[in-house]
Amino acid sequence: MYHDFFGLREDPFRVTSDPRYLFPTPNSQEALASLAYGIWKGYGIILMTGEAGTGKTTLLHALLDGLRGIGAATAFIFNTHVNVEGLLACLMADFRIPGDFHTKGEALRRLHHWLLDRFRADQKAVLIVDEAQNLSTDVLEEIRLLTNLETPREKLLQIVLSGQPELEEKLKRPEVQQLRQRIAVRCRTTALSSEETEGYISKRLQVAGLNSRPIFSPEAITSIYTYSQGIPRVINTLCELALIHAFADQMHSVAAAHVAEVAREFEIDSVEWAGSPTRCEVQGGTPVMPIKRCKPEVSTSICRR
Repeated sequence: MYHDFFGLREDPFRVTSDPRYLFPTPNSQEALASLAYGIWKGYGIILMTGEAGTGKTTLLHALLDGLRGIGAATAFIFNTHVNVEGLLACLMADFRIPGDFHTKGEALRRLHHWLLDRFRADQKAVLIVDEAQNLSTDVLEEIRLLTNLETPREKLLQIVLSGQPELEEKLKRPEVQQLRQRIAVRCRTTALSSEETEGYISKRLQVAGLNSRPIFSPEAITSIYTYSQGIPRVINTLCELALIHAFADQMHSVAAAHVAEVAREFEIDSVEWAGSPTRCEVQGGTPVMPIKRCKPEVSTSICRR
């Protein structure tokens, strides 16, 4: 309702995972490159973790766009309150593997043959699981077993597990030790810095069509960072509602007072953020190093051979 008033085409702070709005920071670029590197090298299992609201799902959608751009077969599972049968059903449906599978064995045999066909066609097959911290131990074990689908040279299925820090704690349990040992690349997402928060807000406004003077005052941006501590999801909420408040006041500039009013209404308190820098960890004896030093030519134009 405020689009015309501020000169925008669409809602710039809608809480969705539209990759058009991905703001490239060193953190997000390294995380995306880490995912791409693990898939490109055929490592099998790649892990991405980060606090809620730090942009993991947006990165996954950017990854999916890149994979589809090179013709990779992808399956994306976001409802992780599933059992083993539900996991396999979602996997087969997303890969568009035809057939009625009455037993788990039949489904796995068909999946194996389908993956071999993809391998012979030099086509990557990638399973991406979001909100993986909700997976049961049984489903995590099934995911480990999927990595047994391989040739003597390469894993047939690349798997990306993405979730909140609870996933890392769950992977420390003895019953999923074998899965943990098969994770070849790990990366983490973090909150934005104050400077990145300003750039993030500016990028979203530009994508939404802003081509005039800034809408948010410097004081408002400082206030947004103070309340959000750089968590993108919270930034979106504060910005969206602050725009509505400014529109209601018929003010073309969002003031710090608008942000403070939203923060009070939604009880958004300033909290200490304990995130850590994203890094690429390639296991198997290789030292921990940033992904840009692991494979400099791998970027967000992922997996091109």
